[in-house]
Amino acid sequence: MLLNIYKRFPVTFVKGKGSYLYDNHDKAYLDFASGIGVNAIGHAHPAWVDSVSKQAGKLAHVSNLYHTEPAEALAKKLVEISGLSGVFFANSGAEANEGLIKVARKYSQDKYGKGRHKIVTLEQSFHGRTIATLSATGQEKFHQHFHPFAEGFVHVPANDIQAMMDLDDGVCAVLLEAVQGEGGVLPLDISYVQAVAKLCEARDWLLLFDEVQTGIGRTGKWFGFQHFDVLPDAISFAKGIGSGLPLGGFIVGESCKDVLGFGDHGTTFGGNPIACAGALTVLEVVEALLPEIEAKSAYVRDSLQQVKGLSQVRGMGLMMGAVVDEQLGSVGEVVQALLEKGLVILSAGNDVLRLLPPLTISTQEIETGLALIKEVCEGRRV
Repeated sequence: MLLNIYKRFPVTFVKGKGSYLYDNHDKAYLDFASGIGVNAIGHAHPAWVDSVSKQAGKLAHVSNLYHTEPAEALAKKLVEISGLSGVFFANSGAEANEGLIKVARKYSQDKYGKGRHKIVTLEQSFHGRTIATLSATGQEKFHQHFHPFAEGFVHVPANDIQAMMDLDDGVCAVLLEAVQGEGGVLPLDISYVQAVAKLCEARDWLLLFDEVQTGIGRTGKWFGFQHFDVLPDAISFAKGIGSGLPLGGFIVGESCKDVLGFGDHGTTFGGNPIACAGALTVLEVVEALLPEIEAKSAYVRDSLQQVKGLSQVRGMGLMMGAVVDEQLGSVGEVVQALLEKGLVILSAGNDVLRLLPPLTISTQEIETGLALIKEVCEGRRV
């Protein structure tokens, strides 16, 4: 029996194809959630299935004491698309962000000694479920039950550069999300991000980006930071790159390339050959989709703005959110009603309907999903 940690919907999915999921009664559901941004190229993409199947028949695991061709090829591609210098593979977003924390603190300790270890994150941020990444998360609702939390994290309001400038010399890094997904699908202002980048450069704080949800084409560029004309010192990634298999990690720039040495970090399963082989196919598919994501995004935004009961439509690329009017009931009730109509969708924060469809989704499928949102929302108005 599974522990009651998730409040699961009363649906059992047994298969998926493209933008659709199918339950154990063979009912079809259009997927606007992508497994919380994971299934970037949809379900059972033929090229991805072929890649992971072939690799499973060749080599599944050897540990990171040895080289493998899929991991080496994937690292090379990630360096190319990010403009950074070196990759470490892990299994999840939380592990990836733990890696960023370790890089930042060792960078500062190597250069300045102990005591300069604080990492600044933003209010409404979310960085993971481990003790350290929960401590980094800037939402009070997550700071329950598991005390003591890790010290050395500071949370400041988003888009408030003065709050960042007022911090003391104990800081070693700033960790940002281009769009705060779990916090309510809240994009950062470009002027703010650029000001933070200049501040980090002036004070020798590392500029870090959590790209777990925003990376791998989700926002219309390979990574969210690329919308702001800045180059971070390091970024994390996960979710969409594995397209269903556990894969994550971090990418560092030249400033951090030699910070972690032999024995400073490790993982048993990170860089698994099957996951990396699949990820190489994900990148090939997404690369062809990037030019059309912004047009799809604009269509979604314009359509949601016309739905009565939804407001404050926001996001980047195919990472969109809209505030649900209290007249429609709770956002959870709206999500449940849409599920009953055959649309899988997410919430964020307390009142935001969140859309993370596969990047492969067709315009016709988008229209179908948006029509269901309009039907349910406008049918629930008091």
